Amino acid sequence: MIFITNNISLNDYEVEIHAIRAQGAGGQNVNKVSSAIHLRFDISASSLSATNKQRLLASKDSRITKDGVLILKAQQFRTQERNKIDALERLKQFIVAATHIEKRRKPTKPSNNARRKRMDSKTQRGRTKVLRGKVDI
Repeated sequence: MIFITNNISLNDYEVEIHAIRAQGAGGQNVNKVSSAIHLRFDISASSLSATNKQRLLASKDSRITKDGVLILKAQQFRTQERNKIDALERLKQFIVAATHIEKRRKPTKPSNNARRKRMDSKTQRGRTKVLRGKVDI
């Protein structure tokens, strides 16, 4: 069981994890050891609620295929276990970010005192500018 938040969790069989060879420099081990992780998560076939699935699919992320499968590749670390943990953490972050609901902003008005202070500062600024004019003798 993969726990995302208090009320969102995924079953282990919903996430496919395959070990692949990592790219880039790595010395003698690079051609022998499969330390990178390829994680596939089918959003539409998951146990998430319909609204969460819709939010995930609506996100304009390039890692989501046309079929609705999220593909993550983790190859930052040297060990397969650490890359697996990294891939699962990135999956959790992606789901939390997509399912987060922003609090609605309650519009407020400036107080009467704030309005009065603003107008007083504007008139003071106007007086200062008037004093910069030509002096009549």
